[in-house]
Amino acid sequence: MSCFPCFSFGEKKEPKRIESSRKEHLPMTPPNGVAFGHEEKQEQQQQEPPPPPPDNSKQKNSAEATENIAAKTFTFRELATATKNFRPECLLGEGGFGRVYKGRLENDQSVAVKQLDRNGLQGNKEFLVEVMMLSSLHHESLVSLIGYCADGDQRLLVYEFMPRGSLDDHLHDITPEQKPLDWFTRMRIATGAAKGLEYLHEKANPPVIYRDLKSSNILLDEEFNPKLSDFGLAKLSPVGDKPHVSSRVMGTYGYCAPEYERSGQLTVKSDVYSFGVVLLELITGRRAIDTTRPPEEQNLVTWAQPVFRVPKRFPELADPLLNGDFPVSGLNQAVAVAAMCLQEEAMVRPLIGDAVVALSFLTTAPPKPVTPAPSTPPHESSESSDSDENQDEESADDERQRAVAEAMEWCSNSIGTSKRSNSGSSRKSHSGSSKYHSESDDASS
Repeated sequence: MSCFPCFSFGEKKEPKRIESSRKEHLPMTPPNGVAFGHEEKQEQQQQEPPPPPPDNSKQKNSAEATENIAAKTFTFRELATATKNFRPECLLGEGGFGRVYKGRLENDQSVAVKQLDRNGLQGNKEFLVEVMMLSSLHHESLVSLIGYCADGDQRLLVYEFMPRGSLDDHLHDITPEQKPLDWFTRMRIATGAAKGLEYLHEKANPPVIYRDLKSSNILLDEEFNPKLSDFGLAKLSPVGDKPHVSSRVMGTYGYCAPEYERSGQLTVKSDVYSFGVVLLELITGRRAIDTTRPPEEQNLVTWAQPVFRVPKRFPELADPLLNGDFPVSGLNQAVAVAAMCLQEEAMVRPLIGDAVVALSFLTTAPPKPVTPAPSTPPHESSESSDSDENQDEESADDERQRAVAEAMEWCSNSIGTSKRSNSGSSRKSHSGSSKYHSESDDASS
């Protein structure tokens, strides 16, 4: 036995010390299910770090941010009662952000309640942006925020109710029972939407980039007056001419400006491009992206661009549902404005305020001349009445032609700027617009 000193009694304690030191790093419950001694349990409980608290930072930030908002706060129970527990018959629409329900408050006011989907595209940040934007921005062409709910993990927004729904509901896939929008209603909607953007770009301080203009975000009241909604993606415009560069491109395919899709560069001219798409939808009755059409017609802007270069082809863009009931000069002017807004280069697109001025001439029909009461013998009265009527018609036509000529002059000047910036597509638009301008001048003369 003396030949094997490693088996001596005094050497047996060393492996036990190593084993005990290893036990300190073992989990509290051993794999074989054998419980530790009382002292080992107490020692390991002291060394075990406490579990981290649940992460409620997002809810905390949301609650803190909404404390300073002037809009009315609702409880989830109040909104559930207003929407009859969010029954399907109260559902108005559904999107990536969640669902919108029609509700009635205790004061008998009809409202639209947007319930954000917790797993949807619009998160807590977008919810806060929309609440703060609509609480501070007030204009007749922006939807009014009545209040919001931030109970627990519930996020709901309460808007004024728009009885006519969205522009998309009246422009695309309309039922046989629905009456198509007439030309002047379409131009009023376009002008109202442009005025909403004009307020955001030129009158709000600081300016706001809407970033999600599309037909489904333009809501209509009983008289078809438009209001912009859904401000979850809105951004404050950068100071000066520097664009905001976003690493995360948001918006809807078919409405986004090309420079924003390519590099994330975002300016107010990005909204102008989106407005051009909406205006083209109003003119043609087509969707921005329609996969049911032939491949060369699926993208609305790509399909229309060859027509922009030939003013004589402008009537080809008119919605067939109009049945030719529109003024040709008004159609030509509306197409010219859309073409300018859809320029590839952001710098040569007009400001939205210029588009408002150009479209304001198109919202009403020419006044009908009033025939004066006869005060002369019948034969002479009829001759003078016809003469007065012809003079009134000529003066009304002259005034309208002058308005069209002024708007087209603005379009030609803008296209001239595009030509100086060496834009090929702009050179073609310049020749077409100048030709139409000369035709308008001939008509005026």
